[in-house]
Amino acid sequence: MQTKLIVSSFLCTTALAGSVVAAEWTVPSGAVIQDYVDQAQQGDTVLVEPGVYNQTVYIDKPNITLRGLRDGDNWAVMDGEYILNDGLITSGHSSTIEGFYVKGYKGNGIMTQGANNFKILNNYVEGAFYGIFPQYGTNGLLQGNTVTGAEDAGIYVGMSDNIDVIENIAFGNVMGLEFENTRNGLMANNHTYGNTAGITLTLIPGLPVKDSYDMVIRDNLIEDNNLPNFAPSSSVAAGVPQGIGIGILGPDGITIVNNEIKNNGTSGILIADQQLLGVATDPKVDPFTDGMRILENTFSGNGEDPTGILGNMSKQAGASNVDVFAAGKGRGSCIVEQEGVSTLGTKRWEACDTSEELANYETAMLEGGADEPVYTAEQKGRLTYLAVCTGCHTYSSVLHGPSMQSIQALYKDNPDGMIEYIKAPVVKREGFPEMPPQAYLGEANLAAIANYILTELGQN
Repeated sequence: MQTKLIVSSFLCTTALAGSVVAAEWTVPSGAVIQDYVDQAQQGDTVLVEPGVYNQTVYIDKPNITLRGLRDGDNWAVMDGEYILNDGLITSGHSSTIEGFYVKGYKGNGIMTQGANNFKILNNYVEGAFYGIFPQYGTNGLLQGNTVTGAEDAGIYVGMSDNIDVIENIAFGNVMGLEFENTRNGLMANNHTYGNTAGITLTLIPGLPVKDSYDMVIRDNLIEDNNLPNFAPSSSVAAGVPQGIGIGILGPDGITIVNNEIKNNGTSGILIADQQLLGVATDPKVDPFTDGMRILENTFSGNGEDPTGILGNMSKQAGASNVDVFAAGKGRGSCIVEQEGVSTLGTKRWEACDTSEELANYETAMLEGGADEPVYTAEQKGRLTYLAVCTGCHTYSSVLHGPSMQSIQALYKDNPDGMIEYIKAPVVKREGFPEMPPQAYLGEANLAAIANYILTELGQN
């Protein structure tokens, strides 16, 4: 096993006073990456040489950088062969995952689980249900990635805060880029094309985070998002309309500015309520999008081939080539009138005051970063449930998998049975996809998750 110490002159000086010296670990082609990650300490970098790795890697400690080395077209390739569920996963704060070609995973190509201050940079992710999926984290950067072939979202930011999604490319996914139940986000300078919907901002009922607000969508190229929806029928993503440039379903305080939005068959921008698209309701969730601000954008060629219920609504209204389609009942929204831009449903909107325009909004991330708490076993159980399980399960309704209420009933007084199922699932219910194995979480985490689900979930 090879390791190389990287010591700057600054570290050499301060090491004498007891500082920790960061190390680089180099993984030779064909070796087990997890072995090196397990030995790495806080502040270390694990470098992975070009080659093919049919593996899952899990980082469960803070401040680890995992970087794939590249020689021209030769990448460090993580290949799940459509057998493995997850590619690269981290629950460690201040993690960086960079420079990998990730393909052939059934679940998640790259995932964070409750990690704060993370970075996901310059990866190419092909296939998977979610291409890149940061979940339940604060203060993150996703930059320079290319994602394609995701049955849900190419980049899917779930229940997170203060996230930047910039300079990424998303094509051939059901949704190119998505903020779901997320607060304070920026999507800027991305290119989304050839998806069912280019960018979506959603507030999904039944999840622990009950609100979503304050996002800026600026300087993106959003074009030709007309791909027929290929999400599994049991997935909420199966309801995403074809031909949408930017779709907003529920979040508040959204600003859309300086984007080029063109050739999206149904509409350039769609603002809708949850009921319109058949999303289940939640008494704790406001289903209406309030405070939309659509400022100056460049529109062309949108709405030329509207489909489904939205196409029928356009025809009934006598509208064609719709650039902005507001089908919801939200309040306090505004739009900048632009010559040649066709709108439907915005008559009661006000004219935007552009004196507070956010066209130059640079980052949603926190100056100085977010706190990095150390969790007890009980807290880890709840956090891991929120970060992992809620990606497919809500408490009382169906998302991708059955409700947690039905799972609680099935495993009442049988935590060991739940743990064994999580480690090696089999299909038990018709109409649901096979649950991916989560054995990588380890016995202690699995025991904490089972305890939380069976004794605490739904009690407050």
